[in-house]
Parts: sequence; C-alpha cells; structure tokens
Amino acid sequence: MFSEIGKVLVVAGLGLVLFGGVIWLVGKVPGAGRLPGDIEVEKETPHGRLRFYFPIATCILLSIILTLLLNLLFRLRQ
Repeated sequence: MFSEIGKVLVVAGLGLVLFGGVIWLVGKVPGAGRLPGDIEVEKETPHGRLRFYFPIATCILLSIILTLLLNLLFRLRQ
C-alpha cells in the first residue's frame, strides 16, 4: 500500500517539476502573455491603481498546443 502511495507522490512531484519548468521557460519568451485578444484593464481608484489582466488569447493558444501535443503522445503510445 505504501509503495503505491510513494509511486503516486513521485509521479506527481515530477509532473509539478515539469509544469514549473514549462511556466518558467514560457515567462522568458518575448511576447508571451501579450497576444492580441488578451484583456487588460487599468484604472485609477481612490485607493490606488487597479489592474485586471486576463490572457484569454494566450490560454486558447496554449490549450490548442497542449491538445495537439497530448494527442500526438497518446497516438505514439498505441
């Protein structure tokens, strides 16, 4: 029982490391997160500046890329 839990924790940890590495590398790509279609609103309020940012175009592009990569990976495994 404990060996199964250990395997799950190791795989989950490796997945988190890979995911963190991808996020770290994407942050270094110029223009990432600043695509046309990303929503950004800045507004001055009496309490300071309010900034709202929602990268909808970036999310859609990332979703398409990940879908294609995962489909390719699963087709290669069969």
